[in-house]
Amino acid sequence: MNVAHTTRFAGMTEEESRPLLEYLFAHSVRPELTCRFQWQVGSLAMWDNRATMHNPINDYHGYTRRMHRISLAGDVPF
Repeated sequence: MNVAHTTRFAGMTEEESRPLLEYLFAHSVRPELTCRFQWQVGSLAMWDNRATMHNPINDYHGYTRRMHRISLAGDVPF
């Protein structure tokens, strides 16, 4: 669920979904629920996409952002 790609819930219209989606979108960016990573030379960040929402901010103008993605098979998140 994210503001860029989610328009409605299955079985609901966009109009029916809008109030709950707006609440969830606002809730997901509350400062006390977020982590703002401060990049430094040699930094490495890892997260579990099964239980974490990644929302990159383009604040690295003039620098290269290099990312490598891996997918692991394993247990479901707890």
